Amino acid sequence: MTTKIAVLGSGKVGRLVTWLLVDTGDYHVTAVDRDQAQATSAVTSGDAQMPNTATAVCDLTDQSAIEAVLKDVDYVLSCAPFHCNPGIAAAAKATGTNYLDLTEDVAVTKQVKALAEGSDLAFIPQCGLAPGAITIIGHDLAKRFDHTRSLRMRVGALPVHPHNRLNYNVTWSTEGLINEYRHPCEAMRGGEMVMLPPLEDLETITIDGLEYEAFNTSGGLGSLSDVLAGKCDDMDYKSIRYPGHRELLKVLMDDLRLQHRPELMVELFENALPYTTDDVVLIVATAVGERNGRVEQEGWVSKTYSVELGGETWGAIQITTAAGLCAVLDMHVAGDLPKSGFVRQEEIDLEAFLTNRFGQYYLGDEILDDGELDDA
Repeated sequence: MTTKIAVLGSGKVGRLVTWLLVDTGDYHVTAVDRDQAQATSAVTSGDAQMPNTATAVCDLTDQSAIEAVLKDVDYVLSCAPFHCNPGIAAAAKATGTNYLDLTEDVAVTKQVKALAEGSDLAFIPQCGLAPGAITIIGHDLAKRFDHTRSLRMRVGALPVHPHNRLNYNVTWSTEGLINEYRHPCEAMRGGEMVMLPPLEDLETITIDGLEYEAFNTSGGLGSLSDVLAGKCDDMDYKSIRYPGHRELLKVLMDDLRLQHRPELMVELFENALPYTTDDVVLIVATAVGERNGRVEQEGWVSKTYSVELGGETWGAIQITTAAGLCAVLDMHVAGDLPKSGFVRQEEIDLEAFLTNRFGQYYLGDEILDDGELDDA
């Protein structure tokens, strides 16, 4: 029997999620968006609608309207803005639909977790890149030790050829990006959970001879801090950017006080920074711990570039985000993940994730042997 999927949001990532799932022939996918043209675009290849697809128009902030769309659907995959997800998750619970999302927002994830309590449905948030794949990678590194002294996770989605002073292009959700820059960042220090200010703790990273900067951003740890409580002394997550990006951000966020006007900042970014598929996703994770009486280090460093699929170029951030979501769906349908309740990304085995037909995109075009992090 074909598994029925509703993909809510037909933007940069939602379109690719739809294409990847339909291309397998294993899923019937309904593209749902507030704009009919957007939804139609997600299920169209050339001049024809792809098989096993449908479209629906829906206000993604209207729970009752979402419930009408989710009737007789097995899974809902939210590619909508993070603030829509509590209503989408509530609609999923009301209609008996398993739920997955891409959110990086800590408060939203807590609301999804509350809805999952006692449910016979699966609620699987944070299925993208960060949190998502980076937390799967980080957890795999940490569990290799008897005790983990430090776990550092760094992720960046960057233009290959930056051309503006921010050295940045809009490659994914602008709302999600600004949200990460504004909110306190979870970390562990001395085995205790702490909240760090965003845009702080600047450091320099050298990857394959190129220099980058990294700084605190919120949401990237996902639920990893809960899972590794008592097992890890120090842990944090930072975003990777080209040098100089963070200083200009602080001018915008602090000096011009745009941290208090996120809607304006989103508008400025979307009007000023062009979209590109010529991007690269960098992942750096380093763990130091004790194993068999010795202090050792394990690491993961990779680069993923844009790919050609179905006659279209998809950006690296699109493919890594969409692939993460599709891989988790695939694994749940196959029975490789807990059937019900709140499912954490850390419950996903890294090897199984990377050998999945979607997860294999995380192997990237280039896997490096090592990465070097230096405090600035």
